[in-house]
Amino acid sequence: MTFTEEEITYLRAQPLARLATVDPDGQPDVVPVAIEFENPGLWICGAGEQVLRTRKVRNVLAGNRKVSLVVDDLVSIDPFVARGIRIYGTAGDPVERIGMVGPGFYLPVSPTVSWSWNLAGEPAGQEWYATRKTVHRG
Repeated sequence: MTFTEEEITYLRAQPLARLATVDPDGQPDVVPVAIEFENPGLWICGAGEQVLRTRKVRNVLAGNRKVSLVVDDLVSIDPFVARGIRIYGTAGDPVERIGMVGPGFYLPVSPTVSWSWNLAGEPAGQEWYATRKTVHRG
């Protein structure tokens, strides 16, 4: 799959994501992870050999290679401005490399489909915000 230039810019600016995996019994698990975008794929996980003992890596190595990622941020609360990308993909075996959090083992993720929203950072419900700040007294 191919990301747009806007999505690539966003992914390169975001160091944190949430990764969802599934264990052999079907239990979903979601955890925050460091993320590096290397077009067209992603690297996740992190420093040291202890990463190999984490649930996310064990789930992938058990054969559950399908993963989901959400990369998002909250630009503002007032007005509410959220943006992000949801990515479905396939994780490979851990690779020893030096990444953004240092030397360690990183999972390569090959994206298969993605959805992005509000990467321009526009406020949600502009009309609602205008009326919300009005105080009516009887």
